[in-house]
Amino acid sequence: MPHRLTVGDIMTRDVVTLAEDDTLADARSCMERGRIRHLPVVRGQQLVGLVTHRDILATSFSVFAQVSRREEHRIFVQIPVHEVMHDAYAVPPTMRVRDAARIMLDKQYGCLPVIADDRTLLGIVTEADFLRLAVRMLEAIQA
Repeated sequence: MPHRLTVGDIMTRDVVTLAEDDTLADARSCMERGRIRHLPVVRGQQLVGLVTHRDILATSFSVFAQVSRREEHRIFVQIPVHEVMHDAYAVPPTMRVRDAARIMLDKQYGCLPVIADDRTLLGIVTEADFLRLAVRMLEAIQA
């Protein structure tokens, strides 16, 4: 029987995370330094939410539209990420890649955190992981 490609096979395992009491300034800094758009929020090792680049932009533009960048930063260092994080649609590492891709397409998600049964964060699968997979598959069939 052929191996069925799972989320665990393609996920990114070295995930940058935030704690609930980290600030929006921390989140923005992590995103800018790491050039990443999705930050799982954890309590210990367990997933409790997700903060995205879109969340940071929405907060910046809606709440602080008339505020200078310096003032925005002063405010951002005071707001914990748990104030803006949202529930994350998470999947097990055994989910088939095709099923995860369908979820991301249908729900227009940019990522899916990957968790164990006890909600321990194991990794994250993003659009970039699917692009890397597509490149590998194209190289294999064109070799």
